[in-house]
Amino acid sequence: MIWASIALLTFVTLQRLGELVLARRNTAALLARGAREVAPEHYPAMVALHAGWLIGLWLLAPGRPVDLFWLAVFMGLQALRLWVLATLKDRWTTRIIILPGVPLVTSGPYRFLRHPNYAIVVGEIAALPLTFGLPLYAIGFSLLNACMLSIRLKAENAALKSAMILK
Repeated sequence: MIWASIALLTFVTLQRLGELVLARRNTAALLARGAREVAPEHYPAMVALHAGWLIGLWLLAPGRPVDLFWLAVFMGLQALRLWVLATLKDRWTTRIIILPGVPLVTSGPYRFLRHPNYAIVVGEIAALPLTFGLPLYAIGFSLLNACMLSIRLKAENAALKSAMILK
C-alpha cells in the first residue's frame, strides 16, 4: 500500500515542479512582451501555503490507504487542470500578470467560470488529503487557501478591471 501513496505524491510533486518551470518561462515571455506583474507581495505566502500543503502530505500520507473515490475526484481535477493549461497556453502563470491590450481568454473552461484554475485548486487542496483519509488536513488547508484566494482574487480582479480587460 505504501507504493500507491508514494507514487501519487511523486506524481503531484513532479507536476507542481514542472508547472513552476512552465510558469517561470511564461512569466518571462509575457514580461518581455510588455506585461506587468500585479500584487507580487502575496506570492511568497501563496508559494509557502502550497509547499506546506505538499510537504505535510509527504509527512502524513505515505503508507496510508488510498481511497479510490477521492483519487478519481483528484484525477478528474487533473484533467480539468490540463484543460486550463491548454486553453491559456503561453499566458498561464502562477503570478498575476496583465498584458495590456490583449483580451481576456473566454474559451475553454473560461466560458463557464471566470477563474476555473482557482476552482480546480480549491478542489485539489481538499481532494488529495481526502484520498489519504486526512479530513482535518483537508479542512485546515482549505481554510488557509480560502484566505489566500480572497486576497488573490481581489488583486487579480482589480488589476483586470484597471486594465479594462474585465468589465
